[in-house]
Amino acid sequence: MNTSRSRAGTWRTAALAVLLTTGAITGTATGTATGTATGSASAGSARTETAVGSSGGVTETVVRVRAPLPASFGARPAACDWLSYLRYRSSAGPASAADADRVLVAQPGILEGAGAFDSVARNTVTRAAQQGRHLEFWTLDRRSNCLEDHTGTASGDQHTAVDYYYRGKQVAGRTFAGFVGDDQLGWMARLGIEQTVRDQYDLLAAELPDQKVRKEKVLCGGHSLGGVVTGYFATADFDGDPATTADAGQNQCAGYFALDTTVSTSLGDLSGSIPDDTGLPDIGLGYGVVQAGLDSGLFPRSLSAPVLLNPETMTLLAIAGVGAVQDPDGESDLPGYLPRNTNIEATNRFLFSRDPATFLTGSPAVKDFRLTNEAVLGALMDDQSVPLAFLQSSVGFFDGGPITDKNFPVTNGSSAQPGLFGTEYKAIPAEPHGPLYTWRDYDRVGDADDPGYRSSDGTPFTAAGKEVTDIQELARSMGTQPLDFTEQYFPTKLVTDLELSTSPQVKRLVVHPGGLTARPTLTVLAGDGLLAGRIPADLHPVVADGYQHLDVLTAAPVQNNGRPEPVSTALTEFARDPR
Repeated sequence: MNTSRSRAGTWRTAALAVLLTTGAITGTATGTATGTATGSASAGSARTETAVGSSGGVTETVVRVRAPLPASFGARPAACDWLSYLRYRSSAGPASAADADRVLVAQPGILEGAGAFDSVARNTVTRAAQQGRHLEFWTLDRRSNCLEDHTGTASGDQHTAVDYYYRGKQVAGRTFAGFVGDDQLGWMARLGIEQTVRDQYDLLAAELPDQKVRKEKVLCGGHSLGGVVTGYFATADFDGDPATTADAGQNQCAGYFALDTTVSTSLGDLSGSIPDDTGLPDIGLGYGVVQAGLDSGLFPRSLSAPVLLNPETMTLLAIAGVGAVQDPDGESDLPGYLPRNTNIEATNRFLFSRDPATFLTGSPAVKDFRLTNEAVLGALMDDQSVPLAFLQSSVGFFDGGPITDKNFPVTNGSSAQPGLFGTEYKAIPAEPHGPLYTWRDYDRVGDADDPGYRSSDGTPFTAAGKEVTDIQELARSMGTQPLDFTEQYFPTKLVTDLELSTSPQVKRLVVHPGGLTARPTLTVLAGDGLLAGRIPADLHPVVADGYQHLDVLTAAPVQNNGRPEPVSTALTEFARDPR
């Protein structure tokens, strides 16, 4: 365990790579239709809690708390005046969160929703219960997730979901209103770090009204960008009077936890490539220009890119998860069933081209290969397939036929931009119109019947020690959660605020800088994640060997070495005695 601190960056590309990839300043949102609210409550109710299910001794519910935005935000869907989170608790534990031994509250990373924490939340609650302690794990949705419509994926049928989102067919009497265009997101122009931490405070105060209980029992943390959000929460003042500290962020938490991130108030601390001090005084002009651009619509209010990272294509990830749950070993027809448009075609080419020539010609295309539903999901999320490091998980490997090198967008063995693409060799099925390619789950890699696929230079594509996430658990998290694994409408202002952390408008939010070190901090890092090869020893982190950036959230409870999953193990021990 360690105490965190604000410092100049030591992480060398992670957050900046995310920003460049998503096109923080130049991207545009997909579609022009008006957003549809996805959650509601009965008239007069300020809180709803809906059962999701109980299994393995863990009860999951989705909680919504009414917390209207200030009038200055302008017009917005009614659902956006609510805050939502997934609540995981021991089925044998107390019904009231205030009576739990601890409550872990997790902020999501960039382009990430509450559903992404499904496995680590379950694993942590389960492990604590085995030791006779009852934890709760709350996984937060950002307010902007109110714009998502889960009707199609909630049907549990892949074809129904595709028909709903892409063909205008009704589901349960409802017609999809379309992916929300930037012209409908004016209210998000002011949805930055200040409102984000205010939302967390308001939610905690509503759910645990006794401040003493919050200070003694709540552990505040997050994944990736969520570590920086936690840093701002820890240093914030919420009543406007710095002299009164019961409301200070640090006094809402008994400790902090960071999952493949740090608890800090600097985006440079996460990326290591954005200096805290350029030597020039920052008088806030940059902040003012950016804010004016967001208000006017000159800059997009939601991060989006024309390939992979936009609402339309992120919906495809959830649909792929639905298929893998519905019929894991069945041959997928998803690539051929999807409508043909520029966005989907470009994304498929980017993800499933073996070399630049294939990307340019589009042949062979993903629809030319026979893949099971699990293999489709694996191709979209595995670290030997997806080219973007911050989207990778170690979820197994292709099986069932010849495999070849995937040398696009970078060549295997290249050292180009490892922070963006990762260091793992990429692989792809070799025979279109050939055998049915299946998926070998994480715990079958290295078995006696494993073909042991290798790159053309003889390098094994993977090994048992590199695989940690169960594909069915990932499919459940992506395809069946009432709050999404991904985040379709990520507020640009949240990132621009953090990029401009030295501006007076953002620096004023750090009212209690000592809050960063006021509580014990647990830092857990992915051994093969965004910090691979440059893990900062001064943080005294727990390092999860073989893990990618998302694996700290998605890893299976028992690993290939027969040992318990290390992230949830560390969180459980920290919750027992933060120090």
